[in-house]
Amino acid sequence: MASASQSPRAGVLERILAQKSEDVARLRQRRFPAPGARRALDLHRKPGEPLRLITEIKRRSPSAGALSTHLSVADRARAYERGGANMISVLCDEAFFDGRFEHLQEARAASSLPLLCKDFVIDEVQLDAARSFGADAVLLIVRCLDAARLPVLVAAARARELEPFVEIVDDREAARALEAGATWIGVNARDLDTLVMDRERARTTLAALPDSVTRVHLSGLAKPEDVALVAQGPAHAALLGEALMRLDDPTPLLTALVASARP
Repeated sequence: MASASQSPRAGVLERILAQKSEDVARLRQRRFPAPGARRALDLHRKPGEPLRLITEIKRRSPSAGALSTHLSVADRARAYERGGANMISVLCDEAFFDGRFEHLQEARAASSLPLLCKDFVIDEVQLDAARSFGADAVLLIVRCLDAARLPVLVAAARARELEPFVEIVDDREAARALEAGATWIGVNARDLDTLVMDRERARTTLAALPDSVTRVHLSGLAKPEDVALVAQGPAHAALLGEALMRLDDPTPLLTALVASARP
């Protein structure tokens, strides 16, 4: 069994990881469908191109509480694609986010966009589930993994034809991600332990990453001006999460956000 870091943790992340060990045990008892063909991934924008936008499907979060379920997973995926998104992130954690791996399957059937499996991955069986249910990339969170485990899961994801999308919060974690071989790195403006937002920290951490890395801003973008500000910085892409998920119809806001992503 894989384990998270043995360093002390407090708050939301600690509770999630404690539950995740139980989830992994149950996941080992499941049978997964045969995986389909992997979809092409390219969020690395060139100068002058618009910021790529990753939209998210999640029904609840520890920070926001209950979110909109007016649209089905499939209908929301279709709305995101029509609205101009470049990729869809699908929450698969059930206990804290009301997600399921089957939501990947539903989004894949409804949309041609590549999919990111967003979970708190600590074990290869989660990678097997992500790939089988239709993910093209999988989130690996540095704070959830010890120094030895992160490169193992990066390699294991690639062996399953999944792009390892490594999430960090600061320069120290960036060094770990790069040492593990990550080429897609997301910087979370929200601290996973305290849930406090720090956009300036995220911006400076993104700017310090090598140009060869696909750099993604995570969390805290709710308005067109938020996206416009990130579009002027070093990020190639940005994740749009709770702002869209609060809305029964995300299309008007997504249209405005897409327009603001042009530099």
